[in-house]
Amino acid sequence: MAESMKGLHRSHRCTEVTKAMTGEKVTVMGWVQKSRNKGSIIFVDLRDRSGLLQIIFEEGDISHEDFAKAEKLRSEFVIAVEGKVELRSGGVNENIVTGEIEVIAESLRILSEADTPPFPIEENSKTKEDLRLKYRYLDLRRPDLQNNLIMRSKVATLTRQFLSEEGFLEIETPMLTKSTPEGARDYLVPSRVHPGNFYALPQSPQIFKQLLMCSGYDRYFQIVKCFRDEDLRADRQPEFTQIDMELSFVDVDDVIGVNERLLSRMFKETIGVEVPLPIQRMTYKEAMERFGSDKPDIRFGMELKDVSDTVRTSGFSVFTDAIKNGGSVRGINAEGQAEMPRKKIDALVQFAKDFGAKGLAYLSINTDGTYKSSFAKFMTEEELKALTEKMQAKPGDLLFFAADEDDIVFDVLGNLRLELARGLDLLKKDEYKFLWVTEFPLLEYSKEEGRYTAKHHPFTMPMEEDLELLNTHPEKVRAKAYDIVLNGTEIGGGSVRIYQNNVQEKMFEVLGFTKEEAYDRFGFLLNAFKYGVPPHAGLAYGLDRLIMLMAQEDSIRDVIAFPKVKDASCLMTEAPNVVDEKQLQELGIGITENK
Repeated sequence: MAESMKGLHRSHRCTEVTKAMTGEKVTVMGWVQKSRNKGSIIFVDLRDRSGLLQIIFEEGDISHEDFAKAEKLRSEFVIAVEGKVELRSGGVNENIVTGEIEVIAESLRILSEADTPPFPIEENSKTKEDLRLKYRYLDLRRPDLQNNLIMRSKVATLTRQFLSEEGFLEIETPMLTKSTPEGARDYLVPSRVHPGNFYALPQSPQIFKQLLMCSGYDRYFQIVKCFRDEDLRADRQPEFTQIDMELSFVDVDDVIGVNERLLSRMFKETIGVEVPLPIQRMTYKEAMERFGSDKPDIRFGMELKDVSDTVRTSGFSVFTDAIKNGGSVRGINAEGQAEMPRKKIDALVQFAKDFGAKGLAYLSINTDGTYKSSFAKFMTEEELKALTEKMQAKPGDLLFFAADEDDIVFDVLGNLRLELARGLDLLKKDEYKFLWVTEFPLLEYSKEEGRYTAKHHPFTMPMEEDLELLNTHPEKVRAKAYDIVLNGTEIGGGSVRIYQNNVQEKMFEVLGFTKEEAYDRFGFLLNAFKYGVPPHAGLAYGLDRLIMLMAQEDSIRDVIAFPKVKDASCLMTEAPNVVDEKQLQELGIGITENK
């Protein structure tokens, strides 16, 4: 039976009890991690969010009644213990912070009994994730998950402190807003008082933070929930958290500067990692050509090399046809991998096909200088020698080549590069390599919609020197946009915003909006711009992704208290779920079965 806490006050968390307190009396409370009954003495590992502390229950030090209660203790019982801190009578436990001490219990109260959990509460759990998420409240007791959420809290607190010192104001923006069809699918919320009308949950506070700049608040930030109804993966959730900011009277360097200082302080004070400043910058064009990705992982080399000119006149038609059709031939060098088994190479060829490749050409350079290849018979010795020299290859290396449209070549080799790095164990989680990627294309053409769409959003400023291209070659216009990338993951992105009416109108024109359509979607922002708008720019981090990398986890589900699974459902609460017919009637909503 659960006992009252009346008269008891916790004096310390478990790991706040130290060797310096030897001889002092303490009151600690928490969950029983493990209990070992040795007859006249009982050892209990007590756990709270700070860690473990060993408690000793021994006849003579504690009442007969309390010793009898200690004999009943099982895992996950919640207890309160009063006792004296002593040096360990046995050997020191090097694996825990409190390994030199123990508490000799003088009284015990069982505050709550517990059923046997459906899985062990332990670090690095091997229990299937679906079961752990069903009982997430138990899963969250695991020390590794608790450490992740403690780190998340520290990052949020530090971010607020830093941005406040930098002159930012924390301002909340609405959760119920208007749907704007640009971008990902919105989550819609029906309105009871406006039948047939819907709010949308925000994909980001973008328009509101720009309005705050129009309102003169100068520097805004918010740690804010955002919502996107899109397909999930390891680093996506239907609801996620952004560190969102906007600044007035700034350009690209100003935004990058304040964020480099934020990242430097964040990593130093939370995980003890020095971030060398300034962070390396790379244009989108350079990133694609060197790494086949706009979020390159620069922890390792294996860069792409364009060999189109070298093979343009070769006898291998796969290469020459790709070049004639306006594409390119590019390769990567897996150094020292010439002895890779054919089975592994075939698996990599199939991997490349999954990203749109028709095939993948390879060339092994044996230690004696001879070749083993899928295409060597179509090329002369001189052509092969020129190709290996262009790839800076040496005996023992293995080369892979893709030949197709540039977009496909980049996608294939960019992903193949990462797959090889995973197989060769080149991706060290305790190594942190930051990169700014700048000068993104302003627009991308949507074949589905038959028009250009904004790569970032419709309010992104073009590079000044590219403004004239909006009339002639919109696909060549670069944006004053920038992403911050960490270890091949985009952790944040932003841009300088358009603030001149003529540029904004031209942007909407290129996007295929009439003036009426533009005002219908974004009229409140465009009207605000009529009354004096400062030059402004901003950036938003994906907090979940950032913490995932800092905590060296593989999934953002491990840094979110109550995450959804791949189909956007919650296994614990069984959301989404049906609602009462009465609620639907109040909203004027009928459910139609899709056949």
